[in-house]
Amino acid sequence: MMREVSIIGIGQTPVGEHWETDLRSLGIGAIRAAMEDGGIKQVDALYIGSAYGATVSSQSQIGPLIADYAGLRGVESFTIEAGDASGGAALRTGYLAVASGAVDTAVVLGVEKSTDTVGADRIAARSVSLDADYESVHGATLPALAALLMRRYMFEYGVELSAFENFSINAHANGAKNPNAMYHNLLKPGGFARAPMIADPVTLFDGAPDADGAAAVILTSREGAGNFPVKPVHIIASAAATDTLTLHDRGDLLDFEAVRLSVDKSLAQAGISRTDLDLFELHDAFTIISTLTLESAGFAVRGEGWRAAADQEISLTATLPLSTFGGLKSRGNPVGATGVYQAVEAALQLRGEAGGNQVPDAHTAMIQNMGGLGSTVITHILKS
Repeated sequence: MMREVSIIGIGQTPVGEHWETDLRSLGIGAIRAAMEDGGIKQVDALYIGSAYGATVSSQSQIGPLIADYAGLRGVESFTIEAGDASGGAALRTGYLAVASGAVDTAVVLGVEKSTDTVGADRIAARSVSLDADYESVHGATLPALAALLMRRYMFEYGVELSAFENFSINAHANGAKNPNAMYHNLLKPGGFARAPMIADPVTLFDGAPDADGAAAVILTSREGAGNFPVKPVHIIASAAATDTLTLHDRGDLLDFEAVRLSVDKSLAQAGISRTDLDLFELHDAFTIISTLTLESAGFAVRGEGWRAAADQEISLTATLPLSTFGGLKSRGNPVGATGVYQAVEAALQLRGEAGGNQVPDAHTAMIQNMGGLGSTVITHILKS
C-alpha cells in the first residue's frame, strides 16, 4: 500500500542571472534553506531536476556533486532529465520513493544555470529538447514552434494577438510582489502586441525569459510529517503523461493530449473536481501554452482559453488564479528547476505565507510542469 506524502520544508534562491555563482552553489543554497525551514539535519535521498547541466554548464553527474557539497555525501542521489519538466519529474521521483517506503525523507532539488551561454550557443543548448533529426537540425527553436501553434490558433478561431496579453499582464502584476522574481516591472495594456517580435506572432512580452535558480522541497510520509515544526503540505496526487515529441506527428496541433491525461489522472487520484482547486500554477512559457493548457485541462472550452485572461478570471482573487508568484513569465524560467519552484510557491500559498501574493483561503493547488510543447506533462495536486 502506498503511503501518503507531505512537504515539510521549502527553500528557494532568487531567480535571475547568477553569473557569479556556480551550479553547485545555487543548489546548496536552496537545499540548506529547505532543511532549515523544516528543521531537518539529514535525509535519505536527493533527487535533482536539471535539464541543461551537460549542455550549458558542462556538468553531468550532478547528483554526487551536490550531495557532497551539501554535506549529504553517501545518500542516494541522481539527476532526472525531462527538458523543462525536469523539476516536475524530480518531484514525482521523490514522491514515488517516499510513497513506496523505499526512503523515509527525501530532498527534491531543481537547479539550472541557463544564462551562462548567450546567443546561438544558448539556442543550440536549449534545442536539445526538440527532435534532433526532424526539428532542431532544420533550425526549429522552441519560440518558433510556439509561434507556429499561436498562428494556427489565431487563424482557426479568428483571435487577435492582443487577446492573449492579460496572461502576461497578470504574471507581471504578481511577479512585481515576489521578491524572488526576475522581473518586477508591470506591463501596460496594449504593449504586448507592440513589443519587438521574436518569432511572429510571439513577442518579447510573450515568452518567458531563461534564468538561473534553484528550489528545493523536503518530502516525508504524511504520518511522519507531524514530527517536524512547519505546517505540512500534502501531495494528494501525482501524474505524468507524454505526447509526441515532434509537432508534425500530432493528429491535432491544438490539443495538448498529455495535459488532459495528466490532469484527469491527478484529479481521479485526489478524488476531487476542477472546482475544488483554489489556484493553478501552469507552465506559462508562452501565452499560447497557457491558452491550450486551460482548454486541454478542461478549464475552458476549445477556442476560448484566452478568455480566462481577457475576462480577468486569473488574478489572485478571481475564479482560478494563475501564475500567482509571476509564473515563468515574470518570476523567470529556470528551466529544469521550474517544477520545484512551482511546488515551493504552491506550498507558500497553502501555508498562508505568500504575503502580497496570497490567494485568499487557498487550500488546494494544482501545479503543472511541461517539457517541450506538451511533450512531457507532470501534474501534482497539493493540499493544506
